[in-house]
Amino acid sequence: MSELSVTKTNVLIVGSGGREHALAWKFLQSTRLGNIYVAPGNGGTGGLNVPIFSGEIQKLKDFAKENECFTVVGPEAPLAAGIVDEFNQASLPIFGPTREQAKLESSKSFAKQFMEYHDIPTAEFEIFEDSKIAKDYVERKGGNVVVKADGLASGKGVFVCSSPKEAQSAIEQILEKKVFGKSGEKIVIEDKLNGREASYMFLCDGRKAIDFSSAVDHKRALDGDKGSNTGGMGAFSPAPKLDERHHEIIKEKVANPVVKFSGFKGFLFVGLMIDEKGNPSVLEFNARLGDPETQAILPRLRSDILDTLLNLEQGTPLPNLEWDQTYSCTVVMCSEGYPEHPKIGDEIFGIESASTLDDVIVFHSGTVKKDNSYYTNGGRVLSVTGIGDSPKLAAKNAYSAVSLITWRGERHRSDIASSPG
Repeated sequence: MSELSVTKTNVLIVGSGGREHALAWKFLQSTRLGNIYVAPGNGGTGGLNVPIFSGEIQKLKDFAKENECFTVVGPEAPLAAGIVDEFNQASLPIFGPTREQAKLESSKSFAKQFMEYHDIPTAEFEIFEDSKIAKDYVERKGGNVVVKADGLASGKGVFVCSSPKEAQSAIEQILEKKVFGKSGEKIVIEDKLNGREASYMFLCDGRKAIDFSSAVDHKRALDGDKGSNTGGMGAFSPAPKLDERHHEIIKEKVANPVVKFSGFKGFLFVGLMIDEKGNPSVLEFNARLGDPETQAILPRLRSDILDTLLNLEQGTPLPNLEWDQTYSCTVVMCSEGYPEHPKIGDEIFGIESASTLDDVIVFHSGTVKKDNSYYTNGGRVLSVTGIGDSPKLAAKNAYSAVSLITWRGERHRSDIASSPG
């Protein structure tokens, strides 16, 4: 079929981060793409931006209807708010899970109970709303636990503790000081697991799940996995030492049961701990692609993602996707003060120079463009992805580009993918 005979489809991407820039970058390579819009987008998505925020569901519906768009949702908040349900009721094509399916991410207590009921491997846990009872529990446990706010907290509501004092402090932060607002009205406390962390992505059509590759995220703010939790300081892909056997186990024991028992449709992100025997336990679900994992994964994808999603929407059986046999490393560059108090409004220098390097892609997150210059407009500002034939070369390419980009107070981790093997 010639390109001229391919039916073109307009696409609306909902979101403003590096994940959405990466999706737009990938969709722009599709032979099936008509017009593309990003709402609200960022400095990097420039001329594609539509001034509608991701929570303005009625406005998004109106825009998608008027422009005949196929809509793809990036962030978790609109999914949790039911954007897919709203679009479905209006007979507007959209890709993503329903509000009920998105509870796998928006409520950790729901997810843990779902896993317990359907025999999906995960750490032992208890759910609490009372601070004193929770503190007594972690005292009995010796404090070697993970304390999680129940609701959405932008990746910052998880406290990995090694003592009763640390665990009780986490409980106070969430239940008493209410640092996460309504998202912290309930907590999950689970046993701390040992092993190697990895994230697997799956593309789900409501009937089955197919591989959407793997990555390893670096959540901590500082080198050596120290400092506070963040939305993600970098990632590399694929996850090391996880072969086809591991993938099949994860798909059989985790992804397929999720789809079977929930009818999940969308991107399913599975955060895992892999023990020394190769057995997986689920740490968390996300009902969408991760950020910055997406920026590491999509450059490795050969297949036309838009064509795949449109075929899925039309009920065509999911094909296996094709991937480059390369490695990627994504380094997140942040504003001064991130994650607690990020400063914005500083001019960014060097993006153009970094973007000219071979095997490098610069994805924007918290940026805005004014008078042909870019300025910081959030905590995580840029995701710089390097590609290479080895993890070491991918990291070298990424950091070569990072070294060319500067702004006042910029900071980043220097050890992303430093020990990927």
